[in-house]
Amino acid sequence: MSWAGNKEVGVGRMTIAESRPNELVRFKLEFFEPFAATNSAEFAFKQEGGRTAVTWTMRGQNNFVGKAMCLVFDMDQMVGGDFEAGLAGIKAIVEKR
Repeated sequence: MSWAGNKEVGVGRMTIAESRPNELVRFKLEFFEPFAATNSAEFAFKQEGGRTAVTWTMRGQNNFVGKAMCLVFDMDQMVGGDFEAGLAGIKAIVEKR
């Protein structure tokens, strides 16, 4: 999947790198604008007492500018709400079934 949005969304691409049913989906995220970066992200699924716990992680290397931004900006505040909304959306879809 690729996207081109406004200055907040930017331009990028997401490619599924690995998928194991009932276990995980790992993908490569490439951001081209407003800043170039390549990250890996995954959804991991774990059965817990008749329910499924979902963990969403994203990893990547920070260059000097990225490290400086992490000192100035609270990344959890910047993207944490997006992660929470995404997980809530997944939950709503699954529970609807």
